[in-house]
Amino acid sequence: MNTLHFRRTAVAVAAAAVLPLALTACSSGDSSKDSAAGSTPSAAASTSASADDSTTTDKPFGPGCASVPQDGAGSFDGMAQDPVATAASNNPELSTLVAAVKQAGLVDTLNNAENITVFAPTNDAFAKIPKADLDALLANKAELTKVLTYHVVGQKLTPQQLEKGSFDTLEKSKLTTAGSGTEYTVNDASKVVCGNVPTANATVYIVDSVLMPPK
Repeated sequence: MNTLHFRRTAVAVAAAAVLPLALTACSSGDSSKDSAAGSTPSAAASTSASADDSTTTDKPFGPGCASVPQDGAGSFDGMAQDPVATAASNNPELSTLVAAVKQAGLVDTLNNAENITVFAPTNDAFAKIPKADLDALLANKAELTKVLTYHVVGQKLTPQQLEKGSFDTLEKSKLTTAGSGTEYTVNDASKVVCGNVPTANATVYIVDSVLMPPK
């Protein structure tokens, strides 16, 4: 009985001695937790920002990308395997452009080029041109070549470079770009509807109007 009383007394004394240390440790632990918790939102925001940057700089973007096939040769993965003229021929939204490229005899020129950017007008972009004018353009190989090569820049351009850019084209005249995030324009008028599309030898920005070189 005395032994039991002694043990209880010893435990109580030990607990009294340990309690201040435990409280100190808890206080320190809470401080560390508060500090860690305080840094979490910032870290999360940083991670989110990095993810957003990755979305706009590494992958195709824009409302027009929804019309690109999900699989097959005309999909983003499929286009990435082929040189640009071949890749475009597999995209149903670019069939008028492809016909114009063939008419001008530029298929091999584009497919054999290295590290280029192509601003590719959609079928709807060509449809904005009056039919008589479009027919006349397609019938004039020299003028058609001039217009098509004005859509080609001799380097691969990232979205960041389009924010406030001025670039020499294969036609020799300059075109300008502006914008940020996922919204860009070319020559202050033509909108990028699906951008940063990779092909084997080019980066493609699909645009909603045909670019005309300065006269």
